Amino acid sequence: MSAKTINPNYVRIFDTTLRDGEQSPGATLTSAEKLEIAHGLARLGVDVIEAGFPAASPDDLKAVRRIAVEVGNPAEGESALSRSRQPPIICGLARAIKSDIDAAWEAVQHAERPRIHTFLATSPIHMRYKLKMEPEEVVERAREMVAYARSYCDDVQFSPEDAGRSDPEFLYLVLGEAIKAGATTLNIPDTVGYTTPDEFGKLIECIIANTPGIENTIVAVHCHDDLGLATANALAGIQAGARQAEVTINGIGERAGNTSLEEVAMTLHTRRAVFGLETGIDTTQISRVSRMVSNYTGIAVQPNKAIVGANAFAHEAGIHQDGQLKNQSTYEIMRPETVGLSHSRLVMGKHSGRHALKVRLAELGYELDDEELAQTFSRFKDLADKKKAITDADLEALVSDEIYQPREIFSLDGLQVTCGTIGMPTAAVRLIGPDSELHVQAAIGTGPVDATYKAIDEIVKAPNTLLEFSIRAITEGIDALGEVTVRIKAENGSIPRRTSPQSGRAHRLTFGGHGADTDTIVACARAYLSAINKLLAASGRYGRPEKVTEVAMAEPVS
Repeated sequence: MSAKTINPNYVRIFDTTLRDGEQSPGATLTSAEKLEIAHGLARLGVDVIEAGFPAASPDDLKAVRRIAVEVGNPAEGESALSRSRQPPIICGLARAIKSDIDAAWEAVQHAERPRIHTFLATSPIHMRYKLKMEPEEVVERAREMVAYARSYCDDVQFSPEDAGRSDPEFLYLVLGEAIKAGATTLNIPDTVGYTTPDEFGKLIECIIANTPGIENTIVAVHCHDDLGLATANALAGIQAGARQAEVTINGIGERAGNTSLEEVAMTLHTRRAVFGLETGIDTTQISRVSRMVSNYTGIAVQPNKAIVGANAFAHEAGIHQDGQLKNQSTYEIMRPETVGLSHSRLVMGKHSGRHALKVRLAELGYELDDEELAQTFSRFKDLADKKKAITDADLEALVSDEIYQPREIFSLDGLQVTCGTIGMPTAAVRLIGPDSELHVQAAIGTGPVDATYKAIDEIVKAPNTLLEFSIRAITEGIDALGEVTVRIKAENGSIPRRTSPQSGRAHRLTFGGHGADTDTIVACARAYLSAINKLLAASGRYGRPEKVTEVAMAEPVS
């Protein structure tokens, strides 16, 4: 699409949570989880969903294809006149290799608006040590592969990898040739988070001023957070003329992460007078999608994270509380409701029925089918017997724990622990396994959680290392729900490895899990089982592997 045909004050939001975000250690997602997140991103209003790297494996290709079919097209029976907006563009990543581009097209062609995104490094260090190609060869390869992608698709994006450390004059040349070959979007990545806002803004400004034909393309920015400058750099690039921001939910991504979607969207929304720009983001969906991504990936959001952190709208200092009570704008530049948070109290209780629960969840943005509602209602009634008042935060935690979970191979049926200063911490665990088989095991540990996990390990027999363990209270009070996230890494070779499309390096997959309960130890057990179920699904021990990401990653041949 020509840049002239869109609003020059509109910034496209290109979400790469499912591709670059999933490259975070521990962010392994099943195909079903990727689809659910893609639906959430569509409701959020992102313009482009980079659904994955189809050449990685047949299962990755199928996952991207499924998103293209189910998210990249209008809902069944929806006419063009009745649409509130178009379905998002569905994009697949491809290295500058024909087989990658073939796979990307095979996956995304089923979307109403498909896009192929191909990339090739342009910095001296990458060309010399990674590609082992001369600059002239890089120019020719970029020209050839963009043209090849364009033979499939009218919407082609090209990225000069490590643009932040590339020679600007060489960038102008490569980008100009990509435009001639048919690129419609030029994405400028600060791949290693090296630049400062002044440098990156100037780079975008000079690219726009010196690249022939760029007026007919959209310039995008893709920044990493190695120096904590990803959002600042992205905004500097937007001020310099870029009109697409490449972002991830919660800023997840390789190493220190990517530019955060919520930070860019809310900065443009809150400081509209400064930027004079708009996006298509429905900001009231931000908190919900943030929680979904956090729970699926097992990567907790730090409390002081901007926009979506637990403390983002909390005020503890007395002078802040006093001012905020007198006038909310004294210490809040955004309303919590703007990002989908609610301060409602005593929303539901033990006398509330299924319909009331469904209505309240719908008001919070959760559209559950009958089976999902039945699961959540059962947990809700159990919780209502333990708590006098159930808040919106409690409801969201219940939905996350019941609905945003992997296929259950093993489920918790019972747990009893003994601990204290006298005697040895002991846990007795009862699990329901495949084919509804009941398993009971007891174990001794250094504490109740350790004993619980050892008992589970004795039953499941999936050797792993616990990499990360986090616990927090959802609400105030001694009857608060405890929310636990864990990350584990498989110890044996039965789990496929993930290979980065940029570095070509393979690393062992890690798996995240989430659990919530008024009993903290039960929440710990649920979280651990959630992660183990993902590990088992990937191993194929109980049926076909749900996701396989092992792949031979050949470097481009010069």
